[in-house]
Amino acid sequence: MSASILVVDDEDAIVSSLSCILQDEGYEVSVARNGAEALKMYATDPPDLMLLDIWMPEMDGLETLRRVKELVPTAQVMMMSGHGSIETAVKAIKLGAYDYIEKPLSLENVTLRVKHALDQYRLEQENRSLRTTVQRKFELVGQSPAMQQLRQLIETAGPTNSRVLIGGENGTGKELVARAIHLQSARADRPFVAVNCAAIPETLIESELFGHEKGSFSGATSMKRGQFEQADGGTLFLDEIGDMSLSTQAKVLRALQEQQFTRVGGTKLMKVDVRVLAASNKDLLKEIEKGNFREDLFYRLNVVPIVVPPLRERREDIPLLIRHFMKLHAEEQGLRMKEITPEAMAVFQQYEWPGNIRELRNLIERLMIMVPGNVIDTAQANMSLQVRPSGAAAPAGAGAAPAVSPLFTQPFDSLRDARNAFEKEYIARKLREHHWNISRTAEDLKIERSHLHRKIKLLDVEMRPEG
Repeated sequence: MSASILVVDDEDAIVSSLSCILQDEGYEVSVARNGAEALKMYATDPPDLMLLDIWMPEMDGLETLRRVKELVPTAQVMMMSGHGSIETAVKAIKLGAYDYIEKPLSLENVTLRVKHALDQYRLEQENRSLRTTVQRKFELVGQSPAMQQLRQLIETAGPTNSRVLIGGENGTGKELVARAIHLQSARADRPFVAVNCAAIPETLIESELFGHEKGSFSGATSMKRGQFEQADGGTLFLDEIGDMSLSTQAKVLRALQEQQFTRVGGTKLMKVDVRVLAASNKDLLKEIEKGNFREDLFYRLNVVPIVVPPLRERREDIPLLIRHFMKLHAEEQGLRMKEITPEAMAVFQQYEWPGNIRELRNLIERLMIMVPGNVIDTAQANMSLQVRPSGAAAPAGAGAAPAVSPLFTQPFDSLRDARNAFEKEYIARKLREHHWNISRTAEDLKIERSHLHRKIKLLDVEMRPEG
């Protein structure tokens, strides 16, 4: 689809020549003879770019520009003038104009600058779209009292520059809380850098945090900027800080106190402006008693304490979270949304969710891929919760979980293979439940006996009556 351009000028010759050359370049061109007409057109169908003359009767270009920016703050506007001055150009740029060109117009110059303006406009649109997508991916979902209290804490802590220590079980969304705090702060347009302290080997964590100089150790073939430097002006999130060694804790404490450090193998002091947020799934006070965590570092980090509630304490949010994850996965994978029966939703709400939000998200992705048809029922919900890793706890009230099938741990070459594997597993399970009675199994599955026979043959379901 070609870009749209609105030309606003009261001179017929300018309007005619610009329209012709821009149409020849493949753009869709519309015309307004004055500012009031341009505003009316902008309100109904905003163009990708507006070429706006400054000197026009009644409402001049600068006033038109101001009103357009009030109407659409992201509007891309290029000013034109035959009586230009530096003062006018500066005023136009301050009001939000992208560019300023003088008359008489060089058509070659106009087309080049129009192309640049539209390239910039597309880039800004893509950035806004990506930012929206990222924000949706990291959105805090839920309306429970626990979530409302959490949001209030984030809104209070976010605009300050205070350090925040986030506690909570694995999978509760501690990084989401950290990102939300960052977005509420004056640093929102600066970097957010997340470091998982538990995932980095002890021998490398100092280099990861503070960087290193070339040749400082074996394998250091070039200088590397650490996470503190990369987060300069923004926010550094230290996740699972309770897994950091005491020696590294001492260096982090010094960096927090002095807002400066040296790279590994270096001597130059690097000064940074970083807000540090930290998180741990451990009880750090108990870790202090055991001698595993520095008390002085704890109090440096624990200026504003926030505890993220586990999913079992906010069960009323589960339907909202399920729909949220289902929509995200459907959009990412090009799949259709599925419905969940009220009975199946009740199963999910009664489950204890030891893996919290992370477990729920993974389960929804699995169901979106594996469940044939558009409805997730109680049997499928129960089966999905029973398929747990070896050694994991069974769902509350479910009794002993059945032996875990390798179905959910093996890779598949395609979505069709995954669905076939799920159908085969599901049909075999239903057959076992009904003691291999085809009629009762077909009735439970809500399909014809002949259809079930075909499925058994097609999927090579092993008929093995109990006995």
